Amino acid sequence: MTAAATATTGRRFALLLALHDSEYAKKAYGGYYNVFVSAFGIPSDRWDGFHVVDGEFPAAEDLARYDGFVITGSPFDAYGDAPWIRRLCLLVQALHAMRKRVLGVCFGHQLLCRALGGRVAKSRTGWDVGVRKVTLLAQDALLHGFLEEDVCVAPHHRYLIEVHQDEVWEIPRGARVLAYSEKTRVEAFAVGEHAMGVQGHPEYTLDILNNLIDRLTNDGSISRSLGEGARRAAAETGGPDRAFWTALCKGFLRGGPGTGSSSRPAAAATATVAGAPEIISSNGSRATVAAGCFVGEAPVLHQMACSAGAAGIN
Repeated sequence: MTAAATATTGRRFALLLALHDSEYAKKAYGGYYNVFVSAFGIPSDRWDGFHVVDGEFPAAEDLARYDGFVITGSPFDAYGDAPWIRRLCLLVQALHAMRKRVLGVCFGHQLLCRALGGRVAKSRTGWDVGVRKVTLLAQDALLHGFLEEDVCVAPHHRYLIEVHQDEVWEIPRGARVLAYSEKTRVEAFAVGEHAMGVQGHPEYTLDILNNLIDRLTNDGSISRSLGEGARRAAAETGGPDRAFWTALCKGFLRGGPGTGSSSRPAAAATATVAGAPEIISSNGSRATVAAGCFVGEAPVLHQMACSAGAAGIN
């Protein structure tokens, strides 16, 4: 477990790291743990980091002690069958049963969708790399209720760093879309007030994006022209609206200003937004998963997930 940020009072969060540190992240920031904590944390917090990508998970008996959980991005596919990915799905189901706050970023956004019964696959339009204009469905109570008072939602567009080639195809039953873009139909979604996914990277800075573009270009993952176009677009937009996105994530993790219990359902958007894509909610079909396929705490997590009726992983 990564050393927790020093705090004597305040809230406690678990950072579920689904990736290994790049050389750049280690050199510039001391690792992705620090990137996330600096973006979403405040001085009074305690943050415990778990390298779930290496099979390191919080113990089942400790879950109730956390105020919230953050699932990071990853170079792996959220629809993959690696044991740690399937175990992470079980953990999300257990947290959903407990109504614990869970924030998923990029891979975490997709994993959250999969674990709760939605569908994730390769993007219909290929890689999205750069700074993307995202449209917010601002009628949703979550976008109002979880924002700090000095951050205004209007206008209903914000720029966000994106680096992904997979996307949400179907949201889980009972979920709602919070944001979309021309490239990606589900840029953000929520389930009640306790689960939220964001496809982009609120925690990223432009230097992290530029380093990723270099790495993806050099290893042949994206074309040089796509990388150059992403740099130009980032320069033309002036960069991401990072203050907005980090405020949204901070507010969500802490329950938002003036909100009540995390178990209270948030009001869904009722107005129609011109140009918004149609999103199909999942039919809830799931494949049965045997608890014996998992190690460590997984059988306990499987039992907790079953208690909420979310016993399968598709």
